[in-house]
Amino acid sequence: MASLNQRTSTISPSEGSVAGPKPPPPVTPRKAPTIKASKAAITLTPGAVDRLKGLLTGPTPQLIRIGVKNKGCAGMSYHLEYVDKPGKFDEVVEQDGVKVLIDSKALFSIIGSEMDWKEDRLSSKFAFTNPNVVDACGCGESFNLG
Repeated sequence: MASLNQRTSTISPSEGSVAGPKPPPPVTPRKAPTIKASKAAITLTPGAVDRLKGLLTGPTPQLIRIGVKNKGCAGMSYHLEYVDKPGKFDEVVEQDGVKVLIDSKALFSIIGSEMDWKEDRLSSKFAFTNPNVVDACGCGESFNLG
């Protein structure tokens, strides 16, 4: 009498072959997609382009990075600085032969803005028109996004 725990096995013809496992399908190298913004994060007026060209054509080639800092009576203020090369996540905006950088931490604060160069008898400065601003101080130096 055969034991109930005994098992019988059968070998199918495909299991008995010596060919081995199937090779993986050939992998075709895929080029990484390049994502290009359809609209620049900031636009520059002709006055700003002319002034930036004057600032950037110096003996040591540098770039200007636009950022924001927490200061002023409304909370935030624009900050411009010279840098030698873009940061890892900086947004590069090129318009009319001028290249400026936007600090990655300030991108959402600046996006959609317009940068202009203003001169009068008492001052000369870059002025920003930012559609995201909900409050600004009286002098126009600082702003709040809400």
